[in-house]
Amino acid sequence: MSTITLYRPVGTEELKLIEASGWTTFPPRLPEQPIFYPVTNEAYAAQIARDWNAVHNDDKRGYVTRFDVSADFLAAFDKKVVGGREHEEYWIPAEDLPLFNAAIEGQIEVVVTFEGGAR
Repeated sequence: MSTITLYRPVGTEELKLIEASGWTTFPPRLPEQPIFYPVTNEAYAAQIARDWNAVHNDDKRGYVTRFDVSADFLAAFDKKVVGGREHEEYWIPAEDLPLFNAAIEGQIEVVVTFEGGAR
């Protein structure tokens, strides 16, 4: 099966929930979060983790996760460019997150950690 590598910037609380799943699923979205936004490149995920998570979270930490998702599953969703051309992400409706999680091949891994807004 063909897969696509995606990235997700997360804070410590979300990372704890991912770890609790055995590094296989992302937690459900909160009611005020109708969309799940995995991004298509590590640089964009690092920008968010560094400039948002590591600045605005209580513990001042941000993480970049990397994971592979079934290309067949992702074919049903359009990629969105939300800034510069490197700001590319998928918009997965919250109600589709269980299906997204089922389409993850292998484990979710942390590839970069930021502390205190360090650049």
